[in-house]
Amino acid sequence: MTGDEGRAEAPGPGSSGEWPPHDAGGHSVTGHDVVSRNGAGRRVTDPPFASAAPTPPTAVPLGPALPASGAPSTPTAPAPPPADLEWERAVELIHAAREVSLACHVAPDGDALGSMLALAQALRALGKRCYASFGEPFAVPAILRFLPGQELLVEPAEMPPAPELMISLDAAGRARLGALAGAADRAGALIVVDHHASNTGFGGVRLVDPAAAATAVLVEELIRRLGVPLDRDIAQGLYAGLASDTGSFKYPCTTPKVHDLAGRLLTAGVRPEAVSRELWDRAPFGYLQVLAGALSRARLERDAAGGRGLVWTTIARSDRRSVPYDQLEGIIDQLRRTDEAEVAVVCKETDDGRWYFSVRSKGNIDLSVVCAALNGGGHREMAGFLWSGTVDEALDRLRALLPAES
Repeated sequence: MTGDEGRAEAPGPGSSGEWPPHDAGGHSVTGHDVVSRNGAGRRVTDPPFASAAPTPPTAVPLGPALPASGAPSTPTAPAPPPADLEWERAVELIHAAREVSLACHVAPDGDALGSMLALAQALRALGKRCYASFGEPFAVPAILRFLPGQELLVEPAEMPPAPELMISLDAAGRARLGALAGAADRAGALIVVDHHASNTGFGGVRLVDPAAAATAVLVEELIRRLGVPLDRDIAQGLYAGLASDTGSFKYPCTTPKVHDLAGRLLTAGVRPEAVSRELWDRAPFGYLQVLAGALSRARLERDAAGGRGLVWTTIARSDRRSVPYDQLEGIIDQLRRTDEAEVAVVCKETDDGRWYFSVRSKGNIDLSVVCAALNGGGHREMAGFLWSGTVDEALDRLRALLPAES
């Protein structure tokens, strides 16, 4: 998960759940150089698939700021989700509002941005004035520039400071909204749509379901209850979110209901091969060289994690040269293939000199708990955290948090 790692959301679409980035699964990525204008002439992003190489993003915090030493603070226990999702109240608030502000987590992955843009287009179809944004760095990830609806994006500073109604999407806590957390606090009403088990319980009206495979699942249901039919552009954003957080429908969260939803989205006009190409099958040539270097530095610790095994590698800023940070997302998916390791880690140096750790497991270790103890978060099999100290310090802490018995 830029993204869905809870966001750690720097999960990206290919690994959502990292809340970010979401690698995918958050799945987190960060993006660059997208420039378009909405009807009011607001500058948002560059045209999709610009040929110029984007400028790498700055590091994205996943939760409370780390001390200078890099040592994490004690995490607070997430609030339990409500027994029932508050669909009727959410629909009532939306129909009554003249203007709606949407915000997803910083460094959005496919689920965060795809869900937000899909809902924004549905609200526009209802005749609502709609603003959509995410906290700095405000740049759409390169691999998500194909998503429709980006003309509705505005920079965080242009969002209403005290919105009539605000909807938070795919953010496990208010801190994940970055610069837009204050607007969420001042909103007349705040609807929270999320699927992270680590959700902190913020918001007045909650559509939070940890059993949902993606926030896109909940957004599709909300759009249906609002009475807006799916068109191809709305379905495209939902499909990108669903595909991202299910790992292209290969993670355990892929259920018969997930495939039923995917079928409805395809019926609405989504071309799955086109979405898959954008999310997973494109990269600049320089990426291959960075991947080769990362794999050559990989280390296997067979005795780690109670004998289940740990494989890890590093990518410093000097290792990626002209390759932007948001192009590194897929490397963790190569490393996690290692048969001898339950846990895979890619340590990526951000542009401000900190380190983002994308962490994956094969399902026998709950990484959401492990990374939460390091001020990160995410899902059971994909999570992440940001570290201000050295790689060795972070790896020592990570090893100590992994179960000692198999």
